Amino acid sequence: MCFFLYVASPLTLSEVRSMLPAGLTADLLPPKEQAALRPLLPDVQTVARVLHGGCSCEDEAPLRRRYRALGYSRERVIRALELHRRALERRAQPPGHWPRAFAEFVAEHARNAGPTLYYLHFSHDGLLSVGNEPLRQVRTAEVRASPGAWLPEDAPVVVVREEGG
Repeated sequence: MCFFLYVASPLTLSEVRSMLPAGLTADLLPPKEQAALRPLLPDVQTVARVLHGGCSCEDEAPLRRRYRALGYSRERVIRALELHRRALERRAQPPGHWPRAFAEFVAEHARNAGPTLYYLHFSHDGLLSVGNEPLRQVRTAEVRASPGAWLPEDAPVVVVREEGG
């Protein structure tokens, strides 16, 4: 189990990919998984999972805490972290790099594409449902001001650009 970040965008997958910072990738979700996010925002053209390496996690510490809370044995934690550790070189950046880089992508995406939905989910089964949290709207200034904190787990967030921006 790892954290996975999803984007529901009015842009095409190739347009989303072209805007991502180096080291991040976006893969289209299967139709069954897309169905969880599509109804939440009109004009969605692409529903994709954004990854760096094999997941969307920043580091292992939150995963280890989560696995302990789930009651995983040490051996099971080690196995679970294998997915997270794949392509570790893609994560080899200074602390805070990925949240800042992604926040800049989110702001630029809102400027070019308009309102876009983001969803952070902890799972190993893919995206089969969306949490019960209400849809929340966030402006790009908040994303840039709080790069690692603007997107809570299991709470769909629509990012909109600043007025006149």
